[in-house]
Amino acid sequence: MKKYIIAAALVIGTGAVINTTMQSCTTLATTDLGLSLIKRLLLNGIDKGMGIYSNKEAFLQNNLVDKALPKQLRDINSTLEKIAPSLVAKERDYIAQAASYTVNISRPILEGAVNSLNAQDVTRIIQGTTATQILKEKTSQQLVAAIAPKVDEKLNQYGIVKTINTALSGSNLLGSLLGGNNSTVNAGGLSQLASEQLVNGMFNIIEDYEHQNSKSLLGPLGK
Repeated sequence: MKKYIIAAALVIGTGAVINTTMQSCTTLATTDLGLSLIKRLLLNGIDKGMGIYSNKEAFLQNNLVDKALPKQLRDINSTLEKIAPSLVAKERDYIAQAASYTVNISRPILEGAVNSLNAQDVTRIIQGTTATQILKEKTSQQLVAAIAPKVDEKLNQYGIVKTINTALSGSNLLGSLLGGNNSTVNAGGLSQLASEQLVNGMFNIIEDYEHQNSKSLLGPLGK
């Protein structure tokens, strides 16, 4: 593999300066330096995501979070837009408020997974898999399971599920939206969908950060 000369000193995390000389991409990737670079990239992305989730206005204005909206919830909202448009805005606002309550739950799970990355994970990244994808594989299901109870608690506290069911009652649209003969939005179902949005939205933010910064931070690894 082509040799790379790293002339610049790299400052990692605490500010410690590390100088490297000629090393192959593979060799560098599997060193502590390679791991540190990728961990720092992901941790910075996580910090950015947590900052957005902690700020309701930033959350509501972030299109990466909106893109993570599950199809079923998007269909419900599309129907509500025709019946009670203000209710969609209220639902989004409540989910944004719930998001801030999930930060302290999600952060340690994500950071723990980052700190458990190993040389095999880094090799996959060098071969083309995004660091975010590996993080998602390691934590996605755990995150949804961990935050769903808190999201459910908050949405029930705000009474949004009951309000949605009241607005949609008699519309005969829920069966087609949710499948079967469902005539109401299930509280747990709505919370599950909202939780999936929160988790996937977080990964969208982290991946976007990775794409924007991988060249400058992972350049020494040949990325």
